Amino acid sequence: MYVQITSDPIQVSEVLASVGSSADGAILLFTGIVRNHSEGQPVTAVQYEAYRGMAEQVLREIAQEASERLGTDRLAVVHRVGDLAVGDVSVAIAVSSPHRAESFAACRYVIEEIKVRLPVWKRERFVGGEARWAPGRALAPSPAAGV
Repeated sequence: MYVQITSDPIQVSEVLASVGSSADGAILLFTGIVRNHSEGQPVTAVQYEAYRGMAEQVLREIAQEASERLGTDRLAVVHRVGDLAVGDVSVAIAVSSPHRAESFAACRYVIEEIKVRLPVWKRERFVGGEARWAPGRALAPSPAAGV
């Protein structure tokens, strides 16, 4: 398993190369890309900020949870911080497993948990110079709470 918070551009091929074995029949790669719009407004760039030590710990916890669900440690997650342009990769997740269902489930789990739990904040910059912090997402109710 590999996790990283980085200010460097994400090398997708390296993330992908960090997973996989001869026992695996599926390798899945997800990349989150900075898009050119948000809520109907044109976006020119985004800035991600993080408390790096805490963010890496939470990212590791999320990856570990996914790994336990999948039953393999062949999982890599990299999230970028700093100034990113439209088209830049902001997050890359690679998972490999003997069957595709496990890889899809683990990848989906990681990205959804990142959106809710990872202490990384996104500031969007719009055409015309306006900038604003993207709203956070509320934690989902805990299954243990009976909801």
